[in-house]
Amino acid sequence: MAERADATRDAHFLGPVPDLYQRLLVPMIFQGAADSLARSVAGLAPATILETAAGTGALTRAMVRHCPGSVITATDLHQPMLDAAAAIGADGGSVTWQQSDALDLPFGDRTFDVVACQFGVMFFPDRVRAFREAARVLKPGGSFVFNTWDRIERNEVVHVIQSALVAAAPHDPLVFMSRTPHGYFSPAQILGDLEAAGMPGATIHAVDATGRTTASEAAAAFCGGTPLRAAIEAHDSLSLDEARAIAEAALVAHFGAGPIDGPIRSFEVVARPPT
Repeated sequence: MAERADATRDAHFLGPVPDLYQRLLVPMIFQGAADSLARSVAGLAPATILETAAGTGALTRAMVRHCPGSVITATDLHQPMLDAAAAIGADGGSVTWQQSDALDLPFGDRTFDVVACQFGVMFFPDRVRAFREAARVLKPGGSFVFNTWDRIERNEVVHVIQSALVAAAPHDPLVFMSRTPHGYFSPAQILGDLEAAGMPGATIHAVDATGRTTASEAAAAFCGGTPLRAAIEAHDSLSLDEARAIAEAALVAHFGAGPIDGPIRSFEVVARPPT
């Protein structure tokens, strides 16, 4: 129950978060991963795709580019994120934006060829339930394709930021990033959850990349454009401006004052219900 409460609290994509997320985080860490995941989806040649936790649509637009002709239903729990996605558009693809909960999908059984999810499963308060829902709406022979971040130490920029914030306020450490976005990285746990949801024998592989940014942009992105913002704003000794300044100074000290090419690592997973 504590894990579920943490996940529910951590899924806070409201207020100014969607704009900063799209402007700063998508080009830094999400766009390359979206293209990689979309290529995996394209290899399955789906006619119909359901996307869960679509956010501002980075994966949606990548799938439009890589899967021409596919009909995509892009969903997210948070309407403000979908509003941002819809405002950007879908590059002319056949996309329907729909608010829905990945744990309780409003679609019939055996509806989609692929269910895809980019960096959303970490936020699901009951992952096995969400995975069962994905399996339920897949057509026979369909695939559930998703990615998740590796441990925070394998993602250097965010690791530097969190380490600096924890050192600045060790009495109430700001560990949202390691707890949730970078908290679901064990292949054994992932494969076990999928098996519990009725999808044994999934495949998983690591994807290494780099994210280009600057110290000021990365500090603004992670402190202001993720649910870390809510934790900072509720903190008893750090303001948002102070947290951004601490993060930026730590990045400059670690990488130098110029452009940053920070190593990032994620996992891509493909799972299928038995036919």
